[in-house]
Amino acid sequence: MTKIVEVSGLSKHYGKVKAVDNVSFKLEEGKIYGLLGRNGAGKTTIMHMLTAQIFKTSGELKVFGEEPYENEKVLNRICFIKESQKYPETFRVKDVLNVSPLFFPNWDKELAMALVEDFRLPLKRRMKKLSRGMLSAVGIVVGLASRAPLTIFDEPYLGLDAVARNLFYDRLLQDYAEYPRTIVLSTHLIDEVSQLLEHVLVIDGGKLLLDEEAETLRGNASNVVGAASKVEDFLAGKRIIHRAPFGGLMSATVLGQLSAQERMRATELGLEIGPVSLQQMVVHMTGGNGNSEEAAQ
Repeated sequence: MTKIVEVSGLSKHYGKVKAVDNVSFKLEEGKIYGLLGRNGAGKTTIMHMLTAQIFKTSGELKVFGEEPYENEKVLNRICFIKESQKYPETFRVKDVLNVSPLFFPNWDKELAMALVEDFRLPLKRRMKKLSRGMLSAVGIVVGLASRAPLTIFDEPYLGLDAVARNLFYDRLLQDYAEYPRTIVLSTHLIDEVSQLLEHVLVIDGGKLLLDEEAETLRGNASNVVGAASKVEDFLAGKRIIHRAPFGGLMSATVLGQLSAQERMRATELGLEIGPVSLQQMVVHMTGGNGNSEEAAQ
C-alpha cells in the first residue's frame, strides 16, 4: 500500500520538555487511524508537525513523499480540523463553506450542504455566535466535504450530543466507503469510535506505545479476576498492563492472546476471564493503576 505519512525518529522539544520523543510510524493510503492517548501525551504536537504548523526538533517527516513545510503541493492535500479552530470575526457559517473550495481541490458542495442540513446549522449565523457543538459540526462538515487525501480530526465531537456524534460516525463511514482516503481521528471517546478504526496508534508521554492493526487488538487483552495468590500465579511470565487488588482478590489485565490451555488453567484455578475494550486497554497502558514497568517490557 502507498505510504501517505512516513515518520522516523520524530521529536519535538520545548526546552527540557520532550513533547514528542523519537516517534516512528507510517500511515497508509485508504485507512482510518485512531491517534489515541491522554491530554498532553503529544498527539496534537504530532498533528501540528504533520500539517507543517510547527517545526520538528529532529527526525524525518514525509507526507506524500515530501517535507510538508511551505510545500503547497502537499498542504493542499491535507485537511486538519482542530479542536479549537479559529475563524475571522465577521465570518458566518456560509462564508466558511464559500471559502473552503479555495483550500480543498476535492471540495464537494453537495455533500457540504447535505451535512449542513443533517446538523441543522444556521448558514447566516456568525461563527463567533455558535455553540461549542455547532462549531464542532462546522468542522465536521469541512473535514468530510473536503475529501482531502489526508483528513485529520482533532477531538471532532466536542459539544456534540450522542445523536450528533453518531450522525458524524455514520456520515464518515458512508463517504469513506465511496471515497476512500486516509483519515486520522484523535479522540477520547475511544469506545464510540473503536469499530470505525482500522489501525491504532497510542501515544503517552511523547512516546509511541502501540502501533497495531485494530483487528489484531480486538480480543488481544483479557481481564483476570480471582483470589490474589492464584491470579499472581497465573500472571507469571505474562505482560500485565493493570493490577487492582481489593481485599483478598485481584483484578489484572493481561496483554496478548490467551491460549486454550491458559484459559483451561485459569478455570482450574477458579479464575474468571473477561474481555477488555480498546478504551480500557488504552487507559491501562497510559496511566491509572497500570504497572508501567511490566507494560513497557
